[in-house]
Amino acid sequence: MNSGNNKANGIQNKKKLFLSPPHMSGKEQEYIDRAFNSNFIAPTGENLDLFEQSIKHYTIAGNVLATNTGTAAIHLALIVSGVVPGDLVICQSFTFTASANPIRYQGATPVFVDSEADTWNMDPEALEEAIIACMNGTLSNSSNLDDVKNISPKKPKAIVVVHLYGMPAKMEEINRIGKKYGIKIIEDSAEALGSLYKGIPCGTLGDFGILSFNGNKIITTSAGGALLSNDKKAMEIARNLASQAKENFDHYEHNKIGYNYRLSNVLAGIGIAQMEVIDERVQRRREIFFHYKNFLADNPSIKFLEEKGDVYSNHWLTTILVDPTKNSGICKDKIKNHLNSLDIETRPLWKPMHLQPIYKDYPYFGNNLSNRLFEQGLCLPSGSSMSWDDIFNVAQEINKITLG
Repeated sequence: MNSGNNKANGIQNKKKLFLSPPHMSGKEQEYIDRAFNSNFIAPTGENLDLFEQSIKHYTIAGNVLATNTGTAAIHLALIVSGVVPGDLVICQSFTFTASANPIRYQGATPVFVDSEADTWNMDPEALEEAIIACMNGTLSNSSNLDDVKNISPKKPKAIVVVHLYGMPAKMEEINRIGKKYGIKIIEDSAEALGSLYKGIPCGTLGDFGILSFNGNKIITTSAGGALLSNDKKAMEIARNLASQAKENFDHYEHNKIGYNYRLSNVLAGIGIAQMEVIDERVQRRREIFFHYKNFLADNPSIKFLEEKGDVYSNHWLTTILVDPTKNSGICKDKIKNHLNSLDIETRPLWKPMHLQPIYKDYPYFGNNLSNRLFEQGLCLPSGSSMSWDDIFNVAQEINKITLG
């Protein structure tokens, strides 16, 4: 019975369709072999140098430091921005927890800011409201934490803005605000390699940029990240900190706490081959988005995150909002469960930080737009190795369950 149903649905014997699986170019093994043949397995070697250079060339960043995770890169950016215990750091609420956790690593207090409707990223108006509250001593009005109530009025040390799902944030407004108050801007571009804001690569628009090469990203090194900046001195400090803060002695001498944050030479080899096909991967993700949009164009309950203004999104993940009032009451969870029953992986949009148990009592500014995005939003399979039939079948199943 089930076999017959699956056959009718055109999915018999199909493998599971994952959300965003790795997509190898075929040349990765060549660079891995180079690392093995040279016996440079640790976080140093030719692959690592070449990988950093390839990122630098692609993004036009002044300086690049490859790290073992994107989270490590955010942590380093906070350190070289001068964040210390007791400081305040503004952070986008609608994001993955890795954007916020390094703030706590530094003993600083995150102040969360909601999203705006055009990009789903940091709302510049709410950002400025949060900064003013930090500086005039009214921050405690937005939090029940004793630690927050005891914070004296102060200027935040940094702003962590995120380009979600590859969509560039409103960086002109955010940079203007950062400059107005003299606050460092850290761009979490973990999901936005290949995206452009007014022709400028994401990750190079603020004081520091962050990339991720996790297994689900548009290109991958298995695990890895990068820190980008035009601030040469800060990057020299970050590079030293990422290698356990070793001083220039024959023996191991340490004047400050460092971290084991460097990417391995082996994984960097995977990254070199992946960077060789980055343009193809971005183009394919964009094609997938436009195919979905076309196949779901006549579905009134489905809305997409689309480019507005002079931006270019890599469309790392195709995301939709599902309005059950415009269909027969089918919400995103019912779609998710239906697709899951067909071995099609989907994922809800990020749960905002101000709703997370670990951060729910921290200061938050905004109009709860991200709450609605979380309630209605779904990420669709978007891997660059997807076929045209894969995309069509997913869209067909969504139409089937929502349109009847």
